[in-house]
Amino acid sequence: MKPAAVRSAAPEEDSDRRPLPPGWRSYTSAEGHRYYVNSCSKETTWRRPSPSAEAPPGALAPQSASPYANGGHAPPAEAAGVTLRKPPRHKQPPGSVSPARRQIREVKETKITINCVTFPLPGEGPEQQLLKPNEWSYCDFFWTDKKDPQGATSVAGFEVLLQKQLKGKQMQKEMSEFIHERIKIEEEYAKNLSKLSVSPLAAQEEGTLGEAWTQLKKSLHDEAEVHMKFSNKLHSEVEKPLLTFRGDNFKKDLKKYDHHIADLRKQLASRYAGVEKARKALADRQKDLEVKTQQLEIKLSNKTEEDIKKARRKSTQAGDDLMRCVDLYNQTQCKWFEEMVTTSMELEKLEVERVEWIQQHLRQYTTLRHETDMFNQSMVEPVDQLLQNVDPAKDRELWVKENNTGEVRPVDMSI
Repeated sequence: MKPAAVRSAAPEEDSDRRPLPPGWRSYTSAEGHRYYVNSCSKETTWRRPSPSAEAPPGALAPQSASPYANGGHAPPAEAAGVTLRKPPRHKQPPGSVSPARRQIREVKETKITINCVTFPLPGEGPEQQLLKPNEWSYCDFFWTDKKDPQGATSVAGFEVLLQKQLKGKQMQKEMSEFIHERIKIEEEYAKNLSKLSVSPLAAQEEGTLGEAWTQLKKSLHDEAEVHMKFSNKLHSEVEKPLLTFRGDNFKKDLKKYDHHIADLRKQLASRYAGVEKARKALADRQKDLEVKTQQLEIKLSNKTEEDIKKARRKSTQAGDDLMRCVDLYNQTQCKWFEEMVTTSMELEKLEVERVEWIQQHLRQYTTLRHETDMFNQSMVEPVDQLLQNVDPAKDRELWVKENNTGEVRPVDMSI
């Protein structure tokens, strides 16, 4: 409802039947008031222009009062006696882009939407800082989708992180299988050593050499026990931890992460579809408004004016709908962004735990292996010492003492 001053300044009817100056036309406002429009400059006024008024030489257009209801004129908004706003000094023919539409186009020039996610174009806007500088964190480098080298489809950045987790689980399983094969070799080796240690071969060797030989066979038996203990520790301290670390529930947890982010991405796609639909609806409404405005320039009638009012209202509503859809899209993208940061950092933590866990147990493997070598070395040392002490002369003495058949030598026969 207009102020009283405006209502008093707006005549109820045009009693002056004289022709209007060139370029001027009269219209009726939504409240039933008569106002005048210069078809060249689009200047509007409540007062009937005097016959001396002349149309300006250039066609100048005023700025639309509604950011989305573009393409037509509006009755004067100022009260009587108040100077009307002068039209801007730039050309804007009916149906040209409104200020809000120009803003949308500027956004399109500085941003790009890829698979329903909006990103700034390179070199546009303030430079983005990494969330975790100098850490190469997951939360900084997996926002865009990655083309699948096997086909034309693309893989979401979050999906790449999930594949990393699944690959890590597979590598962990293969390491466990490797250790299992190592255990089997140790067990087989221990069995063969134990069997060889009781071999009867060269059991009748005597003397210091026989003593060294007996010790050597005994060391094989001791070595077999060491390797059997080594294989048992490999199983309990390396293979089993690698095999049981993050069991079957781990994949279920990953699926929960996947479904959560995928659902947010679907919501984002739905919001983006709503934005595109609203954008198209606005374009259609603006086009309809432009057509009706052009018809008004050709044919003056109350019906055409009413059609323009309806078209302007629909265009404004379409603009409001677009703004609402964009707001909902931005809210959904913000939620997706926050969940992506939180979840990717959780996956990063899981990967660090996996690597440290494997590192710990592989180091245990090397420790056990070193201990086994030390045990083997300690068992070989007595054998080596005995071999160094082998004395052929001593062995001959011992053997002779034990096996001699008499030390009296034969002599010549007497006559």
